[in-house]
Amino acid sequence: PEPNLAVRHEITLAAAIVDGADGPVLVTQWRTVPSILTADEVAKLRSWIDAGAKAPIESVPDDPKNHWAYQPVRQPAVPAVKDGAWSKNDVDRLVLAGLEAKGLKPVGDAQPEALLRRVCFDLTGLPPTLEQMDGFVANHDPQAFEKVVDALLRSPRFGERWGRHWLDVARYAESTGKDVNCLLPHAWRYRDYVIESFNKDKPYNEFIREQIAGDLMPAKDSRDRASKQIATGFLAIGPRSLNERSPKQYALDTADEQIDAMSQAVLGLTVACARCHDHKFDPVTQSDYYALAGIFLSTETLYGTSPNFQNLKASPLIELPTDCGLPRMPLMLTPERRAEIEKDLTKTERYGAVQFYATAAKAVFTGKGFNVNNDPQKLVLFVGINAKIGECKTELASYDNEGRQKLLAMGVRDYPSTPASGPPTKPKSVEETFQMLAGRPAQFSSINDSPLFARGDVEKPGAKVPRGFVSVIAAKAPAIPSTESGRRELADWLVAETNPLTARVFANRVWHWLFGRGIVSTVDNFGTMGQPPSNPALLDHLALRLQSGGWSVKSLIKEIVMSHAYQLAATHDAKNFEADPENTLVWRMTPRRLDAECIRDAMLAVSGGLNLEAPVGSAVAEHGDGAIGGFPIKSLHAPLSDEPFLTAAGDMRSVYLPVP
Repeated sequence: PEPNLAVRHEITLAAAIVDGADGPVLVTQWRTVPSILTADEVAKLRSWIDAGAKAPIESVPDDPKNHWAYQPVRQPAVPAVKDGAWSKNDVDRLVLAGLEAKGLKPVGDAQPEALLRRVCFDLTGLPPTLEQMDGFVANHDPQAFEKVVDALLRSPRFGERWGRHWLDVARYAESTGKDVNCLLPHAWRYRDYVIESFNKDKPYNEFIREQIAGDLMPAKDSRDRASKQIATGFLAIGPRSLNERSPKQYALDTADEQIDAMSQAVLGLTVACARCHDHKFDPVTQSDYYALAGIFLSTETLYGTSPNFQNLKASPLIELPTDCGLPRMPLMLTPERRAEIEKDLTKTERYGAVQFYATAAKAVFTGKGFNVNNDPQKLVLFVGINAKIGECKTELASYDNEGRQKLLAMGVRDYPSTPASGPPTKPKSVEETFQMLAGRPAQFSSINDSPLFARGDVEKPGAKVPRGFVSVIAAKAPAIPSTESGRRELADWLVAETNPLTARVFANRVWHWLFGRGIVSTVDNFGTMGQPPSNPALLDHLALRLQSGGWSVKSLIKEIVMSHAYQLAATHDAKNFEADPENTLVWRMTPRRLDAECIRDAMLAVSGGLNLEAPVGSAVAEHGDGAIGGFPIKSLHAPLSDEPFLTAAGDMRSVYLPVP
């Protein structure tokens, strides 16, 4: 039976004692049950312990393929409610039906001042002005609130607030984190793409398709082509272990991070749990994982970091069309600076050829003479020479012939359909030697299916798995051209009407951002270990509303904020609280804390000091390449302190502050 809502303490492991051939055996089943054990259950547990507490046998849960989240989204019947006058729309009727089923009633309405403040912060992240407040309180027009909502949705501040929501889902940051924290000076273009997408009410299905495969989609013009390429920055940002010594390990780790980010953000599934074995709780197999891995291993990720002593995995960037009309950073490379860099580059290359390559590098391949790996001093010298060469070449490649910074962006593109030659086997310079030792392996440098690696071990490849999707929700195996990675097909499948997860997951996120709690409280996990929806009919209604409304985010938001449920007061009610202490049934508006960005922006706004002009770039972009912290070497740039980024000043909105 369903647990009584009044029972607060629950566990997620149900256990039963069954008679085995050699005595009592524990059988486990993952589900939520009341934590109070009966005397008979306690006795069974005691007998199991007395018999030796044999290890649990294979769990026998319900077939996970029957899990609610994998079932088609269906239009729920609009329920009849006792208080027909209370509801403003179908959202309210679905909410009220859940309350009435438990004998509960919603509290009264929010005061006009509280409601206006709530909707202004929710839609723009800023408080209302005194003039807005006075005008709204004095306005008795029945359409007054709707007019306010429409104005807020049209405001450029909307994209800055709701863009921040998605940037958090997309793990946006301006550095790589992890072991060597390299700056990502061009991440800000993805930030601006997201903000612009929300302001323009880009259909959510197109928004997702562009972030997965924008570079493979047709474009109307240069601006559209650049925007779609920037969108793929979703796959290029994210944490990376840039000093990973194994090129194969690094390639697989990059694909794993992309699978994890995509599957949780869009599908609400932890697909990356199946890297080393079939998923323990969801019907996601290891074959499903490597079907997706083949897609991302066939994709070149361009994030743009220059080499340094710890960064063994430097990357170029994507150069955008010069006529795309996008802004540039106001940085210039003067003729004097260019001459200085070229002089340094020539000197370093000559020094490397004499000091390293002629004496040490050849030994790696001939077995005769000095081996760089046996001498720490020579190894540091080797890495330092390569870092200096890379640093000079990166800076020169970032500017055009007139000294203006090029239009560069992070993003992805498909590898060639046929294997390239790969790193040189007989390098002729320090740079080629480094590429041979640390460059991407040839097996992961072209369009190809991925082997299934036993236990996720890069040294234990098995049979190749055809590229594809998560089989439990993929109606049939996709037809992926042999000359493409499969990202285009993946993007189409993610937003297909037959996929029951994408619309549900995003509709739930919208509810979560407006009410402080999702209909599914585990917003990133719709799998069997996540929480079930508190109101399944409401969730499906919103998912279908999103799809039938042309995937318009603003339209979905408006329907929710125009509901009576959204406009409730935050009043406490003892009876309701006793029956539903978490307010899962929405009998009031749960009080919520303002986040840090809203607090800072509000202080600037009410003091008259907020500059609403969007800046070009960010403090990280102004600094350029470099690493925060790390190993100090006197001959090259010292590691950066994080202080300039933590204390970055300015009167712009907080979403434009640096995020390393």
